Amino acid sequence: MRWQAFPKVELHLHLEGAAPSAFIRGLAAEKHVDIHKVFDQDGNYAFRDFVHFLQVYEVATSVLQSPEDYARLTRAVLEQSAENGVIYCETFLSPDFCGGGDVAAWREYLSAMQEVATQAEAKDGITLRGIITCIRHFGPEQARTAALCAADTVGDFITGFGIAGDEGKGRPRDFLWSFDCAREAGLRLTAHAGEWGGPQSVREALSDLRVERIGHGVRAIEDLALVDELAERGVVLECCPGSNVALGLYPSWQDHPIEKLRARGVKVTVSTDDPPFFHTDMTREFDELARAFGWQAEDFAEITRTALDAAFCDEDTKARIEKRLETPG
Repeated sequence: MRWQAFPKVELHLHLEGAAPSAFIRGLAAEKHVDIHKVFDQDGNYAFRDFVHFLQVYEVATSVLQSPEDYARLTRAVLEQSAENGVIYCETFLSPDFCGGGDVAAWREYLSAMQEVATQAEAKDGITLRGIITCIRHFGPEQARTAALCAADTVGDFITGFGIAGDEGKGRPRDFLWSFDCAREAGLRLTAHAGEWGGPQSVREALSDLRVERIGHGVRAIEDLALVDELAERGVVLECCPGSNVALGLYPSWQDHPIEKLRARGVKVTVSTDDPPFFHTDMTREFDELARAFGWQAEDFAEITRTALDAAFCDEDTKARIEKRLETPG
Protein backbone atom coordinates (compact mmCIF):
# COMPACT_ATOMS: atom_id res chain seq x y z
CA MET A 1 0.00 0.00 0.00
CA ARG A 2 1.15 3.55 -0.74
CA TRP A 3 0.89 5.66 2.40
CA GLN A 4 1.28 9.19 0.99
CA ALA A 5 -2.45 9.83 0.68
CA PHE A 6 -3.33 8.22 4.03
CA PRO A 7 -4.66 11.03 6.29
CA LYS A 8 -2.19 11.76 9.06
CA VAL A 9 -2.04 13.68 12.34
CA GLU A 10 1.40 14.90 13.45
CA LEU A 11 2.04 16.15 16.99
CA HIS A 12 5.83 16.59 17.12
CA LEU A 13 7.32 18.92 14.51
CA HIS A 14 9.83 21.71 15.07
CA LEU A 15 9.06 24.51 12.62
CA GLU A 16 12.69 25.57 12.08
CA GLY A 17 13.75 21.94 12.03
CA ALA A 18 11.28 21.31 9.21
CA ALA A 19 12.91 23.96 6.99
CA PRO A 20 14.12 22.35 3.76
CA SER A 21 17.88 22.80 3.41
CA ALA A 22 17.35 24.47 0.01
CA PHE A 23 15.06 27.02 1.67
CA ILE A 24 17.68 27.89 4.30
CA ARG A 25 20.49 28.02 1.71
CA GLY A 26 18.41 30.35 -0.43
CA LEU A 27 17.55 32.61 2.49
CA ALA A 28 21.21 32.76 3.53
CA ALA A 29 22.18 33.76 -0.01
CA GLU A 30 19.54 36.51 -0.03
CA LYS A 31 20.94 37.90 3.21
CA HIS A 32 24.58 37.38 2.21
CA VAL A 33 25.15 35.17 5.26
CA ASP A 34 27.76 32.44 4.98
CA ILE A 35 26.57 29.27 6.72
CA HIS A 36 28.03 26.77 4.25
CA LYS A 37 29.61 24.72 7.03
CA VAL A 38 26.23 23.38 8.16
CA PHE A 39 25.72 21.63 4.80
CA ASP A 40 27.42 18.67 3.15
CA GLN A 41 28.61 18.62 -0.46
CA ASP A 42 25.11 17.69 -1.63
CA GLY A 43 23.55 20.63 0.17
CA ASN A 44 22.00 18.60 2.98
CA TYR A 45 22.33 19.45 6.66
CA ALA A 46 25.49 17.88 8.11
CA PHE A 47 26.04 16.97 11.77
CA ARG A 48 27.99 14.39 13.76
CA ASP A 49 25.76 13.69 16.75
CA PHE A 50 22.87 15.11 18.75
CA VAL A 51 24.77 17.98 20.37
CA HIS A 52 26.29 18.96 17.02
CA PHE A 53 22.81 18.69 15.48
CA LEU A 54 21.57 21.29 17.99
CA GLN A 55 24.43 23.59 17.00
CA VAL A 56 23.74 23.17 13.28
CA TYR A 57 20.02 23.75 13.94
CA GLU A 58 20.71 27.07 15.64
CA VAL A 59 23.09 28.25 12.90
CA ALA A 60 20.52 27.38 10.23
CA THR A 61 17.82 29.16 12.23
CA SER A 62 19.95 32.30 12.48
CA VAL A 63 19.03 33.32 8.91
CA LEU A 64 15.35 33.47 9.89
CA GLN A 65 15.35 37.09 10.99
CA SER A 66 11.90 38.57 10.44
CA PRO A 67 8.17 37.79 10.55
CA GLU A 68 8.22 37.55 6.75
CA ASP A 69 10.97 34.93 6.90
CA TYR A 70 8.84 32.88 9.26
CA ALA A 71 5.79 33.35 7.06
CA ARG A 72 7.73 31.96 4.11
CA LEU A 73 9.02 29.11 6.25
CA THR A 74 5.54 28.24 7.49
CA ARG A 75 4.24 28.19 3.93
CA ALA A 76 7.06 25.88 2.76
CA VAL A 77 6.63 23.49 5.71
CA LEU A 78 2.85 23.24 5.43
CA GLU A 79 2.99 22.62 1.69
CA GLN A 80 5.40 19.76 2.28
CA SER A 81 3.35 18.31 5.13
CA ALA A 82 0.13 18.48 3.10
CA GLU A 83 1.84 16.67 0.22
CA ASN A 84 2.48 13.81 2.64
CA GLY A 85 -1.11 13.48 3.74
CA VAL A 86 -0.93 15.49 6.98
CA ILE A 87 -4.32 17.04 7.71
CA TYR A 88 -3.57 18.26 11.23
CA CYS A 89 -0.21 19.29 12.66
CA GLU A 90 1.14 20.78 15.86
CA THR A 91 4.44 22.59 15.58
CA PHE A 92 6.89 23.73 18.21
CA LEU A 93 7.56 27.48 18.14
CA SER A 94 10.14 29.26 20.25
CA PRO A 95 9.98 33.00 21.01
CA ASP A 96 13.76 32.74 21.53
CA PHE A 97 14.07 32.39 17.75
CA CYS A 98 11.08 34.58 16.89
CA GLY A 99 11.90 38.05 18.15
CA GLY A 100 14.39 37.18 20.86
CA GLY A 101 11.79 36.61 23.54
CA ASP A 102 10.26 40.10 23.36
CA VAL A 103 6.48 39.78 23.70
CA ALA A 104 5.68 42.56 21.22
CA ALA A 105 8.07 41.15 18.63
CA TRP A 106 6.78 37.64 19.26
CA ARG A 107 3.24 38.82 18.50
CA GLU A 108 4.39 40.09 15.08
CA TYR A 109 6.04 36.77 14.24
CA LEU A 110 3.02 34.86 15.47
CA SER A 111 0.63 36.97 13.39
CA ALA A 112 2.68 36.30 10.24
CA MET A 113 2.75 32.54 10.84
CA GLN A 114 -0.93 32.37 11.75
CA GLU A 115 -1.95 34.25 8.60
CA VAL A 116 -0.10 31.73 6.44
CA ALA A 117 -1.61 28.84 8.42
CA THR A 118 -5.10 30.17 7.70
CA GLN A 119 -4.28 30.40 4.00
CA ALA A 120 -2.83 26.87 3.96
CA GLU A 121 -5.92 25.46 5.62
CA ALA A 122 -8.11 26.95 2.90
CA LYS A 123 -5.76 25.98 0.06
CA ASP A 124 -4.23 22.65 1.12
CA GLY A 125 -6.63 21.38 3.79
CA ILE A 126 -4.03 21.23 6.56
CA THR A 127 -4.78 22.60 10.03
CA LEU A 128 -1.90 23.96 12.13
CA ARG A 129 -1.66 24.70 15.84
CA GLY A 130 1.34 26.00 17.80
CA ILE A 131 3.07 24.79 20.95
CA ILE A 132 5.36 27.40 22.43
CA THR A 133 8.58 25.75 23.48
CA CYS A 134 11.35 26.88 25.78
CA ILE A 135 14.88 25.71 25.03
CA ARG A 136 16.33 23.64 27.85
CA HIS A 137 19.98 24.50 27.27
CA PHE A 138 19.14 28.23 27.20
CA GLY A 139 18.36 27.92 30.90
CA PRO A 140 15.41 28.42 33.30
CA GLU A 141 15.44 32.22 33.23
CA GLN A 142 15.03 32.39 29.47
CA ALA A 143 12.35 29.74 29.74
CA ARG A 144 10.33 32.15 31.88
CA THR A 145 10.33 34.62 29.01
CA ALA A 146 9.00 31.95 26.66
CA ALA A 147 6.30 31.05 29.17
CA LEU A 148 5.22 34.69 29.46
CA CYS A 149 5.00 34.92 25.67
CA ALA A 150 2.89 31.78 25.71
CA ALA A 151 0.58 33.07 28.42
CA ASP A 152 0.19 36.35 26.54
CA THR A 153 -0.86 34.71 23.28
CA VAL A 154 -2.80 31.61 24.36
CA GLY A 155 -5.85 31.07 22.17
CA ASP A 156 -7.25 29.05 19.30
CA PHE A 157 -3.84 28.86 17.57
CA ILE A 158 -1.39 28.73 20.50
CA THR A 159 -2.69 25.84 22.55
CA GLY A 160 0.32 24.23 24.23
CA PHE A 161 3.63 24.73 25.99
CA GLY A 162 6.66 22.48 26.10
CA ILE A 163 10.42 22.17 26.45
CA ALA A 164 13.01 20.96 23.96
CA GLY A 165 16.79 21.06 23.61
CA ASP A 166 19.67 19.27 25.29
CA GLU A 167 18.30 16.83 27.88
CA GLY A 168 21.71 16.81 29.52
CA LYS A 169 21.29 20.39 30.72
CA GLY A 170 19.46 20.94 33.99
CA ARG A 171 16.55 18.99 35.44
CA PRO A 172 12.82 19.27 34.69
CA ARG A 173 12.12 20.82 38.08
CA ASP A 174 14.38 23.76 37.14
CA PHE A 175 11.61 24.81 34.73
CA LEU A 176 8.72 24.43 37.15
CA TRP A 177 7.87 28.16 37.20
CA SER A 178 7.49 28.26 33.42
CA PHE A 179 5.26 25.21 33.31
CA ASP A 180 3.12 26.47 36.18
CA CYS A 181 2.77 29.80 34.37
CA ALA A 182 1.70 28.06 31.16
CA ARG A 183 -0.70 25.75 32.99
CA GLU A 184 -2.37 28.66 34.78
CA ALA A 185 -2.81 30.37 31.42
CA GLY A 186 -4.76 27.37 30.19
CA LEU A 187 -2.12 25.81 27.95
CA ARG A 188 -1.75 22.04 27.54
CA LEU A 189 1.68 20.64 28.41
CA THR A 190 4.28 18.38 26.83
CA ALA A 191 8.01 17.87 27.35
CA HIS A 192 10.88 16.26 25.48
CA ALA A 193 12.19 13.41 27.63
CA GLY A 194 13.29 9.82 27.32
CA GLU A 195 15.32 10.42 24.20
CA TRP A 196 18.82 11.06 25.51
CA GLY A 197 18.01 11.42 29.21
CA GLY A 198 16.84 7.84 29.82
CA PRO A 199 13.77 6.55 31.67
CA GLN A 200 14.35 8.75 34.70
CA SER A 201 13.92 11.86 32.58
CA VAL A 202 10.42 10.64 31.69
CA ARG A 203 9.58 10.07 35.34
CA GLU A 204 10.79 13.56 36.25
CA ALA A 205 8.89 15.24 33.42
CA LEU A 206 5.69 13.54 34.59
CA SER A 207 6.17 14.15 38.31
CA ASP A 208 7.76 17.61 38.28
CA LEU A 209 6.20 19.26 35.23
CA ARG A 210 2.92 17.31 35.23
CA VAL A 211 2.76 17.03 31.46
CA GLU A 212 0.16 14.95 29.63
CA ARG A 213 2.34 14.08 26.64
CA ILE A 214 6.01 13.17 26.31
CA GLY A 215 8.10 14.10 23.30
CA HIS A 216 9.93 10.90 22.25
CA GLY A 217 9.80 9.01 25.56
CA VAL A 218 11.04 5.85 23.88
CA ARG A 219 13.73 5.04 26.42
CA ALA A 220 10.97 4.27 28.88
CA ILE A 221 11.26 0.79 27.37
CA GLU A 222 14.36 0.31 29.54
CA ASP A 223 12.12 0.40 32.64
CA LEU A 224 9.08 -1.86 32.22
CA ALA A 225 7.49 -0.59 35.42
CA LEU A 226 7.55 2.87 33.87
CA VAL A 227 6.11 1.49 30.64
CA ASP A 228 3.20 -0.02 32.55
CA GLU A 229 2.70 3.26 34.40
CA LEU A 230 2.55 5.17 31.11
CA ALA A 231 -0.05 2.70 29.85
CA GLU A 232 -2.14 2.90 33.02
CA ARG A 233 -2.08 6.71 33.09
CA GLY A 234 -2.76 7.05 29.37
CA VAL A 235 0.30 9.21 28.79
CA VAL A 236 0.80 9.76 25.07
CA LEU A 237 4.25 9.44 23.51
CA GLU A 238 5.12 11.63 20.53
CA CYS A 239 7.39 9.05 18.88
CA CYS A 240 9.72 10.05 16.04
CA PRO A 241 11.30 6.80 14.82
CA GLY A 242 13.14 8.25 11.82
CA SER A 243 14.76 10.88 14.03
CA ASN A 244 15.85 8.29 16.60
CA VAL A 245 17.38 6.05 13.94
CA ALA A 246 19.10 8.91 12.10
CA LEU A 247 20.70 10.18 15.32
CA GLY A 248 21.90 6.70 16.27
CA LEU A 249 19.69 6.17 19.29
CA TYR A 250 18.66 2.88 17.66
CA PRO A 251 20.60 1.07 14.91
CA SER A 252 17.58 0.37 12.68
CA TRP A 253 13.83 0.79 12.35
CA GLN A 254 13.38 -2.83 13.42
CA ASP A 255 15.21 -2.07 16.67
CA HIS A 256 13.02 0.92 17.51
CA PRO A 257 10.81 0.20 20.56
CA ILE A 258 7.59 1.79 19.28
CA GLU A 259 5.97 -1.60 18.61
CA LYS A 260 7.02 -3.01 22.00
CA LEU A 261 5.62 0.06 23.75
CA ARG A 262 2.38 -0.21 21.81
CA ALA A 263 2.10 -3.93 22.56
CA ARG A 264 2.26 -3.16 26.31
CA GLY A 265 -0.61 -0.70 26.01
CA VAL A 266 1.24 2.62 25.74
CA LYS A 267 -0.43 5.25 23.57
CA VAL A 268 2.07 5.97 20.80
CA THR A 269 1.91 8.41 17.89
CA VAL A 270 4.17 9.01 14.90
CA SER A 271 5.89 12.27 13.92
CA THR A 272 8.95 13.46 12.00
CA ASP A 273 10.63 15.84 14.51
CA ASP A 274 13.00 17.68 12.11
CA PRO A 275 12.33 15.91 8.81
CA PRO A 276 14.91 17.34 6.36
CA PHE A 277 17.69 16.86 8.92
CA PHE A 278 16.79 13.18 9.18
CA HIS A 279 15.86 12.56 5.52
CA THR A 280 12.30 11.66 6.39
CA ASP A 281 8.69 12.77 6.05
CA MET A 282 5.40 11.33 7.26
CA THR A 283 5.09 9.10 4.21
CA ARG A 284 8.51 7.57 4.85
CA GLU A 285 7.69 7.09 8.54
CA PHE A 286 4.62 5.08 7.58
CA ASP A 287 6.50 3.16 4.88
CA GLU A 288 9.33 2.16 7.21
CA LEU A 289 7.03 1.21 10.09
CA ALA A 290 4.96 -0.94 7.76
CA ARG A 291 8.14 -2.61 6.52
CA ALA A 292 9.64 -3.08 9.99
CA PHE A 293 6.57 -4.26 11.90
CA GLY A 294 4.04 -5.28 9.28
CA TRP A 295 1.66 -2.48 10.24
CA GLN A 296 -1.45 -2.23 8.10
CA ALA A 297 -4.08 0.44 7.52
CA GLU A 298 -5.92 -0.43 10.73
CA ASP A 299 -2.71 0.02 12.76
CA PHE A 300 -2.05 3.44 11.28
CA ALA A 301 -5.69 4.42 11.68
CA GLU A 302 -5.49 3.55 15.40
CA ILE A 303 -2.30 5.58 15.85
CA THR A 304 -3.76 8.51 13.94
CA ARG A 305 -6.86 8.55 16.11
CA THR A 306 -4.69 8.34 19.21
CA ALA A 307 -2.86 11.42 17.98
CA LEU A 308 -6.07 13.30 17.31
CA ASP A 309 -7.44 12.41 20.75
CA ALA A 310 -4.21 13.76 22.27
CA ALA A 311 -4.10 16.92 20.15
CA PHE A 312 -4.08 20.23 21.97
CA CYS A 313 -6.78 21.83 19.80
CA ASP A 314 -10.37 22.55 20.81
CA GLU A 315 -13.16 20.00 20.47
CA ASP A 316 -14.74 21.66 17.43
CA THR A 317 -11.45 21.36 15.54
CA LYS A 318 -11.11 17.73 16.61
CA ALA A 319 -14.61 16.98 15.38
CA ARG A 320 -13.82 18.55 12.02
CA ILE A 321 -10.61 16.54 11.64
CA GLU A 322 -12.41 13.39 12.81
CA LYS A 323 -14.86 13.70 9.91
CA ARG A 324 -11.94 13.82 7.49
CA LEU A 325 -10.52 10.64 9.00
CA GLU A 326 -13.86 8.93 8.52
CA THR A 327 -14.08 10.02 4.89
CA PRO A 328 -10.45 10.35 3.68
CA GLY A 329 -9.95 12.41 0.56
